Amino acid sequence: MARIGCNVLNCSHNDGGVCYANRISVTGKKAHTSNHTCCSSFLDQSTYSNLTSNTYTNGSCDYIGCNVKTCTYNANNICSLDNITITSNADAANLYSETYCSSFKCK
Repeated sequence: MARIGCNVLNCSHNDGGVCYANRISVTGKKAHTSNHTCCSSFLDQSTYSNLTSNTYTNGSCDYIGCNVKTCTYNANNICSLDNITITSNADAANLYSETYCSSFKCK
């Protein structure tokens, strides 16, 4: 099962630093650095409350979609890593574009 670490403290899916969304999708089609990627599944907790129990399975997110064609770990639009970390440079991200996949590695 995939484990997504989440350092975006105000994400609705974050529960103690672990993502509990049903699935996530990392985007950034022509990314060359991790800062050019983002987690399009980010939802601001102030708007969407706490969604940490919003999974189909019992536990954390188990599907990592990857639309970053330049990432080494993209295997037919699925991340081949078992563990990734989503983070943000902002203290509190307002938009998904303020998040990024720190596990990204450019081909």
